[in-house]
Amino acid sequence: MSGESQSFEAFIAALQRAAGANRAAPPVHLWNPAYCGEAGFEILKDGTWKHEGVRITRAPMVRLFASILRKDEDGCTYLVTPAEKIRVEVEDAPFLAVRADRSADGKAIAFTTNVGDVVTAGPDNPIRVETDADGAPRPYVLVRGRLEARILRAPFYELVGWAEENGGVLSVESLGARFALGRADGL
Repeated sequence: MSGESQSFEAFIAALQRAAGANRAAPPVHLWNPAYCGEAGFEILKDGTWKHEGVRITRAPMVRLFASILRKDEDGCTYLVTPAEKIRVEVEDAPFLAVRADRSADGKAIAFTTNVGDVVTAGPDNPIRVETDADGAPRPYVLVRGRLEARILRAPFYELVGWAEENGGVLSVESLGARFALGRADGL
């Protein structure tokens, strides 16, 4: 993003326009329908959505389903409407952060997901990094509710490039919150 005088609001609006994310999210957190069971929905760790073993290839359909996704306190993920609640199997995270952008003033980092959501890391949307058994970092950002996006390799490298080292740990800051990415000697 260019322009030193660009406001945070303009920064986010530009990212949302680029991602086609000008839609309002349904208020799934307010809906309390009866559980209807499973209907064969799954989200693979590469972001692929399947229904009864068949890949859902229509991007608008995936975006629609993603907009009514909710993770409840029981740790399970559901498709939720005012009338139904259907369980979805999720291998890793339901979304992928496919892009990272930093505001011109460097005070905000926004992620764009594979389904067009734009989320700004901060106190309400923290970044966390787990480590795989082989020592590789597995970074995530909270998108909404309890739903996270796994940050893909290219956007994670962007974060590492923006990171500051303190005490051997690399970290980034967004909206006044600081997030550790990992040991400087391990990334």
